[in-house]
Amino acid sequence: MHNLTMQTPTPFIAPEVFDNADDALSRVQAIYQQSVNHLRQAMQRYVAGDELHDKVRACYPYVRIETATDWSPLQDAEPDRLSYGFVANAGQYATTLTRPDLFAEYLHTQFDLLIRSHDVKLEVGTSKDPMPVHFSFAEHEHMEGDMPAARRSRMRDVFDLPDLTAMDDSIANGTWRASLSRPEPLSLFTAARIDYSLHRLRHYSGTSPSHFQNYVLFTNYQFYIDEFIALGHAEMANPDSPYVAFVEPGNVVTRRVGLPAQADDALGAAPPRLPQMPGYHLVREGHSGITMVNIGVGPANAKTITDHIAVLRPHAWLMLGHCAGLRTTQQLGDYVLAHAYVREDHVLDEELPLWVPIPALAEIQVALESAVSEVTGSHGAELKRLMRTGTVASTDNRNWELLPDNTPQRRFSQSRAVALDMESATIAANGFRFRVPYGTLLCVSDKPLHGEIKLPGMANHFYRERVNQHLQIGIRALELLRAAGPAQLHSRKLRSFAEVAFQ
Repeated sequence: MHNLTMQTPTPFIAPEVFDNADDALSRVQAIYQQSVNHLRQAMQRYVAGDELHDKVRACYPYVRIETATDWSPLQDAEPDRLSYGFVANAGQYATTLTRPDLFAEYLHTQFDLLIRSHDVKLEVGTSKDPMPVHFSFAEHEHMEGDMPAARRSRMRDVFDLPDLTAMDDSIANGTWRASLSRPEPLSLFTAARIDYSLHRLRHYSGTSPSHFQNYVLFTNYQFYIDEFIALGHAEMANPDSPYVAFVEPGNVVTRRVGLPAQADDALGAAPPRLPQMPGYHLVREGHSGITMVNIGVGPANAKTITDHIAVLRPHAWLMLGHCAGLRTTQQLGDYVLAHAYVREDHVLDEELPLWVPIPALAEIQVALESAVSEVTGSHGAELKRLMRTGTVASTDNRNWELLPDNTPQRRFSQSRAVALDMESATIAANGFRFRVPYGTLLCVSDKPLHGEIKLPGMANHFYRERVNQHLQIGIRALELLRAAGPAQLHSRKLRSFAEVAFQ
């Protein structure tokens, strides 16, 4: 016999204005926690068999500003170096918010910049955008799995479920259109879109989004991950390491020697099999460490994982992978620093038309070139011989060299391409699309146009000789970028005419 349960009213906290970031963030956290608690308690009753006849709903918090003047530079900062933290024109701007625990430092920074940029107060309240019940679960909760299939199917009658129409990327893509009844956006992502990606990140990477760091390396080979794992454990054995933890799939946490375990560490367990795109995190205070993800082969994976990591607003991501060298002067093991991309990957054609150029970012290029020089000890003409700067072509056809009439070869020659892979253009293009600074450093592993194809013996020798060095270069480049500071990275080259205020 099921119990009949009285519904509690939909939680609501009226809008209030705040003149400082601390109080605004505290109110966002209170609204969010009230909504989450409401949904969790109702879901627990539903799983227990209670009949909930009325719709159970809770909504996300929002933040809104209204400014009567166009933007003017900050008086007490370095305005010429800030590409975010302000709105360009007078008007109303708003966004819904989620996970103010995970994004506390980020949100505080954005709030503070808005208040100082425009000398306005922030309005914070409960939005009308419902929070899907799945997004209210704690990271280790899977309550719906305990229900019969028939009862799970009736959940949509009681709770709000994820609505994909509310999670599109029109703001990031530049296709969002304002209406008289809606404020302009403050952020590239709505709360529901962020929650969707946080759940997908757990699925694809096998680790909690809270472990992701602000500097990200992507690779398409497990050899690089093996080296990163070895490096991570070596850092944890070093009491003087700047890194405090190393996290592997299943949220398996190794703390630096001498540091105590934390409460959630015990929840980690190695998975029976690796996830599709396993993530590894060399953790540093303030999320300033390095995350490395094995995206596997192909542009579809590259798009998928960057679609979701983008909501974490990292400071930079770099691609370290293997490529086909297209020039006779290249040798196996040479490096390629991409300064342009031929996009024949096709996975972003709808979101980012091919006529949009994907520029090289000077700060990233300088860091990568400096890292190659430092790690290899090469300078001047020797560095130029070891590392070719040029166009990288990315294709979705792994067997492009088998196409008749050499049509790809002709296009690559016309584009002045020096290397070809399957992922780099996708990662760079999605970085451009989501305003995440990006770069590419590849290593030549074969030369199919010149009869040097990968064979097992050649490949093993190549991997032994180059993988560790290549990884060290990528890590050193990120260290250089971190030392320069994020203000150097988030340049106006990635911002559109009417850009959102949030970084």
